[in-house]
Order: sequence, then C-alpha cells, then structure tokens
Amino acid sequence: ASVNVMAHFHCELRKLSWSGIPRQVRPITWKLLSGYLPANAERRESTLHRKRQEYFGFIEQYYDSRNDEHHQDTYRQIHIDIPRMSPESLVLQPKVTEIFERILFIWAIRHPASGYVQGINDLVTPFFVVYVFEYIEEEVENFNVSSLQEEVLQNIEADSFWCMSKLLDGIQDNYTFAQPGIQRKVKALEKLVSRIDETVHRHMQQYEVEYLQFAFRWMNNLLMRELPLRCTIRLWDTCQAEPEGFSHFHLYVCAAFLVRWRKEILEEKDFQVRCFFVSCCAVPEPQCVLSLRETPPPSLTCRVEGSVRLH
Repeated sequence: ASVNVMAHFHCELRKLSWSGIPRQVRPITWKLLSGYLPANAERRESTLHRKRQEYFGFIEQYYDSRNDEHHQDTYRQIHIDIPRMSPESLVLQPKVTEIFERILFIWAIRHPASGYVQGINDLVTPFFVVYVFEYIEEEVENFNVSSLQEEVLQNIEADSFWCMSKLLDGIQDNYTFAQPGIQRKVKALEKLVSRIDETVHRHMQQYEVEYLQFAFRWMNNLLMRELPLRCTIRLWDTCQAEPEGFSHFHLYVCAAFLVRWRKEILEEKDFQVRCFFVSCCAVPEPQCVLSLRETPPPSLTCRVEGSVRLH
C-alpha cells in the first residue's frame, strides 16, 4: 500500500510541476522530482544529512588527487571551462568557481566510463542557482555568494552534485566515447522533423545542412546556450516532471524549438547564415520559448505545447 501511495505522490507532483513550479517551492520540488529526496517526509532530513556527508567524504577521498598525473588533465579542462560558463557574474566569483570545480571533478572521478566532457559543466548551474534561491530573495546574478554561511554553501554544493548526478544518470551515453547518445538523438530529431514539418526538413536538405551542425550542441548542453538562464530553469521544471525528461522529452523540445524558427529558416536563402543563427543565437527573454512568470500559468502558452502534441 505504501508503494502505491508513493507512486501516487510522484504522479501528482509531476502533474503539478509540469506547467511550472513557483520559486519558493522549486528547491524541494526539484529534489523530489530528481529522486534525490524520498517522498516520505519523515525520511528527508536524515537522507539530506547522509548524502551531504557522503559527498564531502568523496571530497576528502578524491579531491587531493586532482594534481596527480592521472587526473591533472581532467582538472585542468574543468578549470578552463568554468570561466566560459554563464552567467559570468556568478561563475567568476572565486567561491563559486571552487564549488563547481569540486562538483565536476568528483563526478568525473566517479564516472570513469565518460569522465569529464565539455558540456557537463553547464548542467551544474541550474541546480546551483535554484538551491541558492532557497536562501536569498534577490537575483543570483547580482548576489555575492560568499556572503552565505559556510554550512549553507556546503549544503548547496552537495545537493547540486547529487541532483546533477541524477540527471546525468539518464543521459550518460551522451558523454561516453564518441557520444553515441547524442548521435542517436540527432538522428531521431531529423526523423521527427521530417515527419512533422516536411517543408523545413526538405529546405535543410536542399541547402545540405546536417542536423548535427546545430543539434549536437542542443543535446550536449540541453539548450542552455540557446536560452537565458531563467528560461532554462523554467524548462527544467517540465523536463524533471517527465519520467524521461532529459533523454526522451528533450528531443521533442528541440523539435518544437526548431519549428519555432521555421518562418525565418524558410525565408533564408543563404542557409549557412541561418544555420549559424539557429546554432548560436540566444533567445531574448521577451521571446523565450517558455513562460517566465514566477506563478505558474494555467497552461503553457508557447512552443513546448507543440512538443507535448508530438510526444
């Protein structure tokens, strides 16, 4: 009976979260949706305490090895990639840089099948920002993270590590050798677009544009380079509410994102310029693919509705 109750709890939580999660309850909701926290409220505090201790046990066990010959290339690449992340005002804060370096290095050491791959670094940011929101009211981009108490920062770091790990558990083949997961998803996206918008698909064929040219990054970074951070966080509400949100549902989001620009794509004669636009432009917040209202709307009123119809 208790198993059925827990299953019902998760089912209802997903339904409520799909159209957006209010900021004040987003931290605990993400922890529940990811499977980091149990549905049983009586077990949550003990689970948090145990998992946070476990993470810092990994730090003690592994982090000093970052300068060893076997691991120094991994650490060096992480150290190079973090300043390239956004928002710069956040990730360039020394305290945040240190936290991200530890999270990414420990994850890489514990997942030797893939190790660290560029793109994984971006996936820390939404979790970190959402869990900082648990303790502040202002926008995180303008906040001095080092002003938080050390214990609070440690909790945010450990929670971000575990939730990022849960996400990556479902898409790790995106980052193993030759990135087969991404290769499959790009092929699936091409097949999907050919079915739902044959005109766009034929236009791309006519100009010899490979889906891999733009969709690789969409899969590798989960559209984080294309969307403002607030949009990404809102999108992740929905992706985490889907049972296979980052592995399967994300494909449909990418298709909806592509169809969103169909008019511009079809009007473009120099398609390489258009391909650059699709791949590299960031969607301005007023035109964001998702609603940004902090109070969830009755339903999504933008392109992800299309992804549900496709799904």
